[in-house]
Amino acid sequence: MGGVASAAAPVVSTPSAPPAAPAATSGGEGERTACPDCDAPRTGRFCEDCGYDYASEMSGAVRMAEQAQSVQAILEGRGAGQSGRLSPPQATAAFAGPPPLSAPPPVPPAPLAPGTQPSPVAEPQAGLWEAVVTADRVYYNTVIGQGGPDAASVPFPPYCPERRFPLGGAQVRIGRRSRSRNLSPEIDLTGPPQDPGVSHLHAVLLAQPDGSWMLVDPGSANGTTVNGSRDALPPNVPVPVGDGDRIQLGAWTVITLRKG
Repeated sequence: MGGVASAAAPVVSTPSAPPAAPAATSGGEGERTACPDCDAPRTGRFCEDCGYDYASEMSGAVRMAEQAQSVQAILEGRGAGQSGRLSPPQATAAFAGPPPLSAPPPVPPAPLAPGTQPSPVAEPQAGLWEAVVTADRVYYNTVIGQGGPDAASVPFPPYCPERRFPLGGAQVRIGRRSRSRNLSPEIDLTGPPQDPGVSHLHAVLLAQPDGSWMLVDPGSANGTTVNGSRDALPPNVPVPVGDGDRIQLGAWTVITLRKG
């Protein structure tokens, strides 16, 4: 259920299909009671241990690799055209205008007085970002109100302490830890209490050169929304997020970005 999709009620219990996709399987896979890859008991469309997709008969390793490749493509700039906002349009040579005039020679600095030392130039300090994770009752009520197939079996957690995660590096993954998939997201939403609508790799924050962030959903099961929108983010399309923005995913999880 990671977001409130406008087209259909999100699926709560299974971690990895588009927001409107049902949890039911197809292609004769309905009779399977265990994962063909790891023999784990079947609990939904996706194997909770290895990520096998019963509907498409795709292994979890292949799905995770495809998601990782999508994120890497965006990091390398190949996904810039998807959002139209990652890089400004470049002027063509025909409209670049006349070449600039030659700059005057630099003026040498004035000599220091005897016995004095030049003052050190302070390096600019980047703002410290953090993600504040909470269980949000209003968001939960909205999601459950969509009437998904598992809504009645997903109670709001009676106790879910606030968690804070520092943001740093080129990318910050949001999801749940998985030893079988060798996945340890920087924002680890593994419980208790565990939100059943959060995928192992649910979303990724991508650092921008100007110190801002882009958010991308690489294809989570239940989608991701921002700031109460009823429209889930399109898969693999980065959107800008900033100070105070609320990332909503799963059944009750809200991540608020804060800049120190």
